[in-house]
Amino acid sequence: MIFEGNSLSLKQLDNGVAELNFDRQDLPINKLDLATISELKEAVDRLNQNDSITGLLFSSAKKDFIVGADITEFIGWFNMPEEEFEARLLDVHKTFAKIEDFPFPTVCALNGVALGGGFELPLSTDYRIMTTKSKVGLPEINLGIFPGWGGSFRLPRLIGLDNAFEWIATGRAQRAEDALKKGAVDGVVEADKLREAALITLNRCINGELDYKARREEKRNGLLLNPLEQLMSFETAKGMILGKAGPHYPAPKIMLTAMQKHANLHRDEAMLVEVKGFIKAAKTDVAANLVGLFLNDQELKRQAKQITEKATQVKTAAVLGAGVMGGGIAYQSALKGTPIVMKDINENAIQLGLTEAKKLLAKRVNKGRMTSEEMADTLTRINTTLTYGDVANTDIVVEAVVENIKIKKSVLAELEDVVSENTVLASNTSTISITELATATKHPERVCGMHFFNPVPLMPLVEVIRGEKTSDEAIATTVAYALAIGKKPIVVNDCPGFMVNRVLFPYLNAFEQLLNDGADFMHIDKVMEAFGWPMGPAYLLDVVGLDIACHGSAVMAEGFPERMKINFDSATEALYKAGRLGQKMGSGYYRYQVDKRGKPQKKADEEAQALVKKTTRAIRQPDEFTDDEIIHRMMLALCLEVVRCLEDQIVDSPEAADMSLIWGIGFPPFRGGALRYIDSIGTQEFVTIAEKYTDLGAAYNVPKLLADMASNNIQFFAKATTKATTKGEA
Repeated sequence: MIFEGNSLSLKQLDNGVAELNFDRQDLPINKLDLATISELKEAVDRLNQNDSITGLLFSSAKKDFIVGADITEFIGWFNMPEEEFEARLLDVHKTFAKIEDFPFPTVCALNGVALGGGFELPLSTDYRIMTTKSKVGLPEINLGIFPGWGGSFRLPRLIGLDNAFEWIATGRAQRAEDALKKGAVDGVVEADKLREAALITLNRCINGELDYKARREEKRNGLLLNPLEQLMSFETAKGMILGKAGPHYPAPKIMLTAMQKHANLHRDEAMLVEVKGFIKAAKTDVAANLVGLFLNDQELKRQAKQITEKATQVKTAAVLGAGVMGGGIAYQSALKGTPIVMKDINENAIQLGLTEAKKLLAKRVNKGRMTSEEMADTLTRINTTLTYGDVANTDIVVEAVVENIKIKKSVLAELEDVVSENTVLASNTSTISITELATATKHPERVCGMHFFNPVPLMPLVEVIRGEKTSDEAIATTVAYALAIGKKPIVVNDCPGFMVNRVLFPYLNAFEQLLNDGADFMHIDKVMEAFGWPMGPAYLLDVVGLDIACHGSAVMAEGFPERMKINFDSATEALYKAGRLGQKMGSGYYRYQVDKRGKPQKKADEEAQALVKKTTRAIRQPDEFTDDEIIHRMMLALCLEVVRCLEDQIVDSPEAADMSLIWGIGFPPFRGGALRYIDSIGTQEFVTIAEKYTDLGAAYNVPKLLADMASNNIQFFAKATTKATTKGEA
């Protein structure tokens, strides 16, 4: 043994070949944290001092090669003075450069995943072999940064500029077939052949069959493109990448600038350019917010895993109520491997649900994400029935019938008499009290909520709602099922609208109040989309359905009359009564025309504008509402209700509150969530702004929790972002 540490070991094999094996002793995964990097430096120095080494194999004893850098440590790096931050990054760069400059060949055996820094290290080796099931990639862009340990200059020199742009800008993990085709790796084998294949490649280098020195020169020197070709590639990339990223995410622009600067530079100069760009991106509020979301996600995963310790394994599931929602749930369950029974009282509804599942699976086939055989296998995991008997032996039943309390109670009561005493009864309701629904059953402890968001395949959040008598075991089983089908569950306590809809309706009511005062709904949409929402409130109402919105509004008004009852004729109600139900009927606040791809496109509609104007009192002219006022009124109503949910213990942490909105309604991720948004402004300043709008009603009253925090200058997150400076921040 040449060297042995807590994260890796270095030993000599036959014929002078050495093996550097990553195997973190105190963790189930390998990661490039400071401790591992320190040991890697030590091992590299020892290798350079050993004249008997003829070649080096990099390998991993874990199921994954290296999952990436330690993000928790990166937060500390981000807060360092720039000079110290730069020195820290360059220290890693120099270690990777020493690997690239070894006087002997290097080959990396990639098993499992190798992501971020865990892939940048292999890029510094001469050859890479991966398994058929492995994935590689550079996902840093999802954290508001980009590769900072050589990925932005080594990858394009291996796979070409255009491919590198795509890999880095999307942050997607790449499958073995694509990695080999593009040239990021040099061989793909079955897992049991990986070590053998890597050693064969290494011996071919030692024997002179492979020119590893020439491979090194490709990475150490600039791109082999003439100036015109480079210019065309960069200009095309700028149009595509920056257009998709939008104005709120600075990392892609900084990345492209850095890549253009170092395209023709030697590695040692390129690393300096990359480091300065990386630091620039890392110092933005967006990076801090996106890293915060990542850490929130990790914490909620840990909590979910802890909850599921009491879970009953869900071997089979059922969904009551077919149609688009039921079909989406059935698709998701079958896709992830849990057989499901789809039950309805109507054969046409069953067929609609099956059609929905088939349509979703066909899209995967068309995109190359699934074979026709895999689609057929998935469909066999969806069974349909018109009778309760076929759901008797399932472990969990998701009730997804019409949003009507009497019907839901009747269904749950009938269902309880059919299924086993251990079956969990989960209602997919968006607003109705789980505690109230459970009164229809003999065993309310087995009843909980499982609120999916539409469209089911695209929306990650599932609210798991605990009623007053719901057992821990029922919650645990429901959380386990949500995880098994690829969703992100957050446990919330029962109240009207639960977490997400309770927060959403004050936002929509603020929109109604703005309209009633005379604001233009198209202007409001533009302002809120510019703020970062995927769609403005009028467009959102059209997509949700004005009938559904009106029903939800009535439920929320009954539950929270002081804050959520509208004391004027709402524009949405007027449009609904006029038969304009939204996108599904072709008209709402906007009218909709189907394009060549079959997707509805919204258009301005004079009839809708006239109806809205006729309904509202219009005490002010539309141009009297500034963008700042619109943002203040919309965001204050939402954020203050989020604080109340935390205060009322509907959710148990700021992390859960923020992620509910990110995953459930598309709260702008770059702002970090509603509570991080408050932090970015400062609790004291936020309260000051809110107090200017208290004349608008109880929705704008500051909760005691926030008032106390402001008085003591306390924030929701210990490491909050710096003060927001964007115009119009509330």
